[in-house]
Amino acid sequence: MKTLLGTVISMKTPQTAQVDVVRQWQHPMYLKSVTRTKRYACHVDGVTVAEGDQVIIEPCRPLSKTKHFKVLKKAE
Repeated sequence: MKTLLGTVISMKTPQTAQVDVVRQWQHPMYLKSVTRTKRYACHVDGVTVAEGDQVIIEPCRPLSKTKHFKVLKKAE
């Protein structure tokens, strides 16, 4: 499965973390570095995370209307 590296932005609900994933690529025409950010709602189970932590997330079955990812572990 595809895993993503992101930063925990919010832990306001007990089992859900809002994670920001930043990706960069070079624009094909202008050759500038382009940055895009996407926010994912991730299920947290068995891992203790706090705001500001770097985490690795992966897709899973839909757990709710917005939760389609789960937190695997903290990144070092």
